[in-house]
Amino acid sequence: MKKVITIFAALSCGLASMAQNETEFKVQDEYSNKEHVIAWPTSMTIKADSLLLNWNAQHYLYSDKDCEQTKDSPAYSEEDVKERLRRLPTVIEMPYNDIVKECIDKYATQLRQQVSIILGAGNFYIPIIEETLDRFGLPLELKYLPVVESGLNPTARNSSGATGLWQITLSTAQRYGMEINSLVDDRYDIEKSTIAAANYLKELYHIYGDWNLVIAAYNCGPANVNKAIHSASGKTDYWSIYPYLPKETRGIIPAFIAANYIMNYYCEHNISPMKAKYPIKTDTVVVSKNLHMKQIEALCKINEADIQALNPQYRTEVIPGVSKPRVLRLPSDKILTFVDLQDSIYNYKTKDLLTKRAVTVVDTKEVAKAKAKARAEHSAKYVKVRRGDTLGAIARRNHTTVRNIKRLNGMRSDRLSIGKRLRVK
Repeated sequence: MKKVITIFAALSCGLASMAQNETEFKVQDEYSNKEHVIAWPTSMTIKADSLLLNWNAQHYLYSDKDCEQTKDSPAYSEEDVKERLRRLPTVIEMPYNDIVKECIDKYATQLRQQVSIILGAGNFYIPIIEETLDRFGLPLELKYLPVVESGLNPTARNSSGATGLWQITLSTAQRYGMEINSLVDDRYDIEKSTIAAANYLKELYHIYGDWNLVIAAYNCGPANVNKAIHSASGKTDYWSIYPYLPKETRGIIPAFIAANYIMNYYCEHNISPMKAKYPIKTDTVVVSKNLHMKQIEALCKINEADIQALNPQYRTEVIPGVSKPRVLRLPSDKILTFVDLQDSIYNYKTKDLLTKRAVTVVDTKEVAKAKAKARAEHSAKYVKVRRGDTLGAIARRNHTTVRNIKRLNGMRSDRLSIGKRLRVK
């Protein structure tokens, strides 16, 4: 750890005014007298209104009335922040320096509302990510990499075409067997994209054996990291090769460290997470014929935007079951309706809806408006706190642990409020 900070001192001690704009800031290396430009990750330039639209917050996210968010973030000493980073249970190094400080300050001040929204949306996405990372034997702190890559927005798409929660490129998706064509894009599927990202991260770790280099390579590609290592005379420490990386990648590790910090210490900065309402329960059926979403909408009485949100991998209104069996996810109370009426559904306005000229590309904004429904947590269980309850008693009644309850609910203390709704599984 000391080596990392010492190496970086040559850059950070000459940090001038850190002149900022919407997309980047600058650092001055006083030894070489060179100026380095660091681009904020795209996720750190997203407006809060955009995130609210994407997660359909008016239906699934709401402010915690018991914990109103303040406008100001308390000031803390460098020693306080260093100690908090030190206490994080991570295997990936989390050093503190001036650029990390700049990223933490941005999350804690300018991006307070975005952090609040991301914390709420995390109730849908983080459990899936954690489960996959655990299955692949990867550090669980990587669950916050999508916070940096996409702002935890599963419909995000950058100017280079990287798509989804994990910002996966077309070539990477194809390498890991994800289906992408005019009708299907698995990068929008939360579970499939997380599995692909986990495979890629594991492959990169076999190459570099250093998680900072892995994250940099995930962001800009191994070729750019290898060129930076060559330019740094073979040094393989991130802070040594950092000046030689693309400016969009120079900020990725500081932002990742800052994301881990703010997602764990938001309370200390007076940030109140938005609450997530209990998600709908869903189930799946297999579709073996082409099926238009308007056919389902008409006979199952479910809004087409909700169908799109539950099945984000389909790029048009048609589920192409004729090419191979496809999974269709619907609210649980609509599954039996679909099964009972499936012949009528398949035959409903077939000539009008299933000609190629009638197929329209799904409006991603419309999909985003109902995207929160895509996260169906089948095993989730909630209880209300009763008078005299303690976390220990609640844990025993529900065959779980205090630690797990606190993790599921983002709790920093054992304090409980009567009537509070807690997730226990």
